[in-house]
Amino acid sequence: MGGPAFRIWPGEPYPLGATWDGRGVNFALFSGHAERVQLCLFGRGGRREIQRITMTEHTNEVWHVYLPDIRPGQLYGYRVFGPYDPERGHRFNPNKLLIDPYAKALSGSFRWSDAHCGYRVGNRDEDLSFDRRNNAAGMPKCQVVDTAFTWAGDRQPRIPWHESIVYELHVRGFTMRHPGIPEQLRGTFAGLACPAAIEHLRSLGITAVELLPIHAFIDERPLVERGLRNYWGYNSLAFFAPHSRYLASNHLGEIKTLVQHLHNAGIEVILDVVYNHTAEGNRLGPTLSFRGIDNLSYYRLNGASKRYYEDFTGCGNALNLKHPRVMQLVMDSLRYWVEEMHVDGFRFDLATTLAREDADFDEQSSFLDTARQDPVLSTVKLIAEPWDVGHAGYQLGRFPPGWAEWNDRYRDTVRRFWRGDAGVLGDLASRITGSSDLFDLHGRHPWASVNFVTAHDGFTLEDLVSYDHKHNEPNGESNRDGTDNNYSWNCGVEGPTSDPEVRELRRRQKRNFLATLLFSQGVPMLLAGDEFGRTQKGNNNAYCRDDEIGWIDWEGIDEEGRDLMEFVSALLRFRRAHIVFHRHRFFQGVRTADSEIKDITWLRPDGHEKTQADWTDGGVRCLAFVLRGEAFDYHLTPSGEPEPDDTFLVILNADSHPIAFTLPDERFGASWQYLIDTGVDGLAAGEQCKAGERLQVQARSVLLLIRRNGDSLSAAL
Repeated sequence: MGGPAFRIWPGEPYPLGATWDGRGVNFALFSGHAERVQLCLFGRGGRREIQRITMTEHTNEVWHVYLPDIRPGQLYGYRVFGPYDPERGHRFNPNKLLIDPYAKALSGSFRWSDAHCGYRVGNRDEDLSFDRRNNAAGMPKCQVVDTAFTWAGDRQPRIPWHESIVYELHVRGFTMRHPGIPEQLRGTFAGLACPAAIEHLRSLGITAVELLPIHAFIDERPLVERGLRNYWGYNSLAFFAPHSRYLASNHLGEIKTLVQHLHNAGIEVILDVVYNHTAEGNRLGPTLSFRGIDNLSYYRLNGASKRYYEDFTGCGNALNLKHPRVMQLVMDSLRYWVEEMHVDGFRFDLATTLAREDADFDEQSSFLDTARQDPVLSTVKLIAEPWDVGHAGYQLGRFPPGWAEWNDRYRDTVRRFWRGDAGVLGDLASRITGSSDLFDLHGRHPWASVNFVTAHDGFTLEDLVSYDHKHNEPNGESNRDGTDNNYSWNCGVEGPTSDPEVRELRRRQKRNFLATLLFSQGVPMLLAGDEFGRTQKGNNNAYCRDDEIGWIDWEGIDEEGRDLMEFVSALLRFRRAHIVFHRHRFFQGVRTADSEIKDITWLRPDGHEKTQADWTDGGVRCLAFVLRGEAFDYHLTPSGEPEPDDTFLVILNADSHPIAFTLPDERFGASWQYLIDTGVDGLAAGEQCKAGERLQVQARSVLLLIRRNGDSLSAAL
């Protein structure tokens, strides 16, 4: 192991990680139970270990050293010595090169072999044995970085929550087949930063991109053995380092440039983050980082036997956020992405796990309390996926003020309604008005509900109206993976068809879903590609499909897809222009002081207000309501004066037959104008009708009418 002799100084225990200060690099690693720690330095390319430096300084359970001769670009890893005693929770093995939990970049790829396991694979009681093989050849190496970047006055858009429209996308999937992105940049942050990609997002009208995990992750061994990859990225290895495959330049500035370009376009960046578990899996998983650094501290271990892991995630382990150093790791990582990378928020995968204390979810858990009081994190958008697979894991509506939550009850109810299920009107009314039954507590607002019909996990919109059943056979799991509860409807034919009636019905259903989503209170989230009808060929679990199934086919967009995209853009412009569809406050359902009209009035098809008995009629598949513009939050005119919005009548007809609908009496307005009718071409502005007039509402369609409030903002449509 020859190489240069580096000067060795004591260094400092803070900050953790490898920190370049312009003169040298300070290395600091937490391990509360280690007996000895070696810093391993590697030559260019990471194939040769050139020097091991024993870190003799040990302060407050942090091992540290300062090397004045090291510069950015240096590759390194750790070997940590201590007891290998799984029954007591210790799994130290200095034969395993370990990733620094605070590494800002990784160099090289991970290659699977038995050498990554701390035990002898195949032995009886495997994890009680001890493996002496060196795994360094198959490990990525940590890299010292210089974080300097010229932001040129970058400013975060800081879009108000109630004005936000989220667009969920995968960096690689969005860019791999885009003809406007140079081939060498496809699949990368640089590709997403290209003008063609930014222009699509800007012209569509979304306000935030929610990126599927970009933290460094690895592919699970069973996937590799089947010739597949972990495409989605929910298998984190390092929480500060970006996934190296998404970097065209191998430089962190590429991510910052992307964020800067998106901010210039008025678009926020939200990261989907996975702090609930790591890629090391259960007791038979590999020793790559946390397990070998201090297993007893980093992971939640079984109380009866510390040989086993608590698993609320279905992924084999759960990080131990009850330990202050592990909590510090998560908070330091989050602040790093906000302060250094300028991101605007986070969506927390399986957030219930993060908020578990002894075993159960706790609304005042250390994690939630720490995030709430943090001066950095309390200013950005925080979105919870409010469930996990552990006991009492479903916690929708129980996250504290300041948090938004993925609302899967919205997804399921809207899907069931448009499928034609009976008995869902009451629940649908709650969902499209912001789910006050779930979120109207502790001063929370309608934007606490992140509404979605589709997401990365499940059918795309095209597949939702084209398949009754999942078709995940290409995943290699005999179609057992993915949910069976899709609440989908194929409109009469399973999969692609040339039948014009089926195609027309699917076209209408897609518009129905999109209109419902964008007419609902709360924060709407669109899945990338749904705006033009992207398909995954019936695959509702494309987590391992790093191929044409998972990638967006931009060149395959036909005339029908372009028409749908224009419809979505028009809906987004319309929503932004009318605050009645993105209120800051929940409905009251009562008359205001200066009007006989409620802020929202639910109507029967005969034009009269619904009674309590009407809500119990399970055979009705039509929901109609009037939104009174004068009773809402106000827009501000360019001069800063408050201006009331227009009044709207929304009719959702999921019945298989047309219905006759009588417009309400003149208290709601003498005349109305058609704006949107998904039963025809989608946009139907211009036609007038009067109070009391009977309308024909097409089967399975959405009808939107407007009573204008003078010279209003409705012209934006």
